[in-house]
Amino acid sequence: MPMATDDTPERDGTPPRPGGGTPREPRQEPPGGSGGADRGPGGADRPADRRPMPPESRSQEPRDGAGRAADEAPAAGTDQAAGPGAAKPEMTGRQRLAAGLWPPRLTRAQLIVALLLFILGLGLAIQVRSTSDNSALRGARQEDLVRILDELDNRSQRLTDEQRRLEGQKTELENSSDQAEEARKQTVEKEQQLGVLAGTVAAQGPGINLTINDPTHSVEADKLLDTVQELRAAGAEAIQINDVRIVADSYLSDVRGGVEVDGRHVTQPYRFKVIGKPEDLEPALNIPGGVVQTLEKEQATVSVSRDGKIIVDALREAKRPDYARSSSR
Repeated sequence: MPMATDDTPERDGTPPRPGGGTPREPRQEPPGGSGGADRGPGGADRPADRRPMPPESRSQEPRDGAGRAADEAPAAGTDQAAGPGAAKPEMTGRQRLAAGLWPPRLTRAQLIVALLLFILGLGLAIQVRSTSDNSALRGARQEDLVRILDELDNRSQRLTDEQRRLEGQKTELENSSDQAEEARKQTVEKEQQLGVLAGTVAAQGPGINLTINDPTHSVEADKLLDTVQELRAAGAEAIQINDVRIVADSYLSDVRGGVEVDGRHVTQPYRFKVIGKPEDLEPALNIPGGVVQTLEKEQATVSVSRDGKIIVDALREAKRPDYARSSSR
């Protein structure tokens, strides 16, 4: 490409300078003295090549002291950060275990597994509890098991005898020549029986005496109620606690310093008078896991004695029912 001479007039209309040169504004040379305009023959300025320098040339240009320090500062900081003193220490096995366990990262599968394990544990707890309830009989001695079986046989025999007695009364009524007199006699006997059960008449007969001493006041009403229920199941026909007659609608509750039976306050020692077959009543109280062992766990002292004649003389007032009437009318 032909280069313009010095005596070529500028396009802006500036007249030529004597000596063949044209007036030009002073040009600032780039830092470092390199990259300026080329000079032609005779020292005349020649227009510089205005093509952009490649990136490699620019990166190799020398810089002043401030620029070089600025460039070296990040490098120095990088070297210090990457030094051995600033390196993150390696975690130990215990630290990695703690980091993996906390904070917990629960997933849906883990929640389902936890729920299934909870249900399984609850089922095992219920099974263990039900098994422990029967542990008294499983660990009982052979003679205790034989006594329990004898008691069950005696209960079955009593029910069979009662059935036969009722059938005999029915046969007598059907075959008697004087059915009216026989009916009256049976009615009187039935009234006496019902009076004993209702507690309106006194009763006597063989049975047992049960005494419970509770110096620590740990025997509550529920334990005494269990005793009454066990005696009834063993065939007790009349029960009296201290001076209170126990009937079908009797209730027991806890009060300060003792127990209330049908609203009357009774204190220890609790004395039970029970009419029934002694051979059935006493073993029923002494079976493994029965009343005696339960009360002794409550630090109470229990004594049971048989007697050929027990007198139950505490009476209840006969009350006429307000709504119930005989269906035979």
